[in-house]
Amino acid sequence: MGKLGRDIILLGWISFFTDMSSEAIMPVLPFFISTLHGISSIGSGFALGLIMGFGTAMASIVNFFSGMASDRIGRRKIFISAGYTTSAISKLFFPLSQAWWHLFALVGIERTGKGLRGAPRDAFIGERYKDERGRAFGFHRAMDTAGAIVGSILAFIFLWIFKLDYRQILLIAAIIAFFAIPPIYMLKEEKKERKKEKIEVNESIKKFTFVATIFYLGNFTYGFFLLRASKVFDKVGLNGPAIAILMYMLFNIVYASLSMHFGKLGDRIGRRFIITIGYILFAFTCIGFMLISYMAEVFAIVLTIILFILYGMMYALIEGNQRAYAADLSKWKGTSQGIFKASTGLATLPAGIIAGILWDIMHDLTFIYGAVLAILAASLLATMRIEKD
Repeated sequence: MGKLGRDIILLGWISFFTDMSSEAIMPVLPFFISTLHGISSIGSGFALGLIMGFGTAMASIVNFFSGMASDRIGRRKIFISAGYTTSAISKLFFPLSQAWWHLFALVGIERTGKGLRGAPRDAFIGERYKDERGRAFGFHRAMDTAGAIVGSILAFIFLWIFKLDYRQILLIAAIIAFFAIPPIYMLKEEKKERKKEKIEVNESIKKFTFVATIFYLGNFTYGFFLLRASKVFDKVGLNGPAIAILMYMLFNIVYASLSMHFGKLGDRIGRRFIITIGYILFAFTCIGFMLISYMAEVFAIVLTIILFILYGMMYALIEGNQRAYAADLSKWKGTSQGIFKASTGLATLPAGIIAGILWDIMHDLTFIYGAVLAILAASLLATMRIEKD
């Protein structure tokens, strides 16, 4: 990896194992949730949106405080360690869930772990790799997503070939998460003095966070894409959930293979342009998923494959570049990452609830909702004046 060095490689492997675990779990959850007690009374779409939205919201709230606290005490590693450990332990209880509200609480705890580590880890990367932030964040996202590819492959194999039930898959995936913990203790953190200077949030990070939050209000959980894909493949006599997980694997392959390239592209031509293109691509993806149900079976299958490729491209465009851009806009790296993650993550709670309600009314409404907000966010980001600190 040349200049990127040992610590970013270690963080890459930590994220690899964590996402291998998470992404063997997450594509299974929409189908597991539908089997739990109490679903018939509230609707599977609403439950899915609520659970996933609440989990992301919890991560966001904790991200804000962990990012600010890590800036204040000048330490990142303690938050990184606590976050990954909390997530790993909480996953062990997923397969024991009997009702949807059990999973609601457990996902909240697991995502709290994500919040503990998220902003401090990104601040750690942002400080170490000032000249190649896009490349560093892109590499980290690529390793993260490579783990997701392996995880989704495992989920597919367990479900399709070994025909394990959802609880068995969740247990195996939870055990994998513990492989991420030992490399954390190999990270070398530079000792810094506690900062007494007042932490200030500049206008640039506020503006970017505002626009990104609008986007995330419509960036609902991928679970709805999996449910739509499952129905497409069910119609032709295939195992819908298993093939949908295969599509999720395709999404992750595209995401991992392009993340670092788009990160380096952001270093060269500017991150705002790359992020704007990503927002627009999400809008097209939503429109495509809406149109699937009106197509003949063969065309619907082909379009589904194309859309998961576009979905992966969209995430490769925005994820690393958004984090790098947030680091660009403020000298308080932990605080800026915390604010960005808190606001955008909190937006996913109403996003999930609204998308779920719309799904239970009429599936197409969910995709229309996502497309409209994505176009609005892209328009604002393209025209708003944002200057680096």
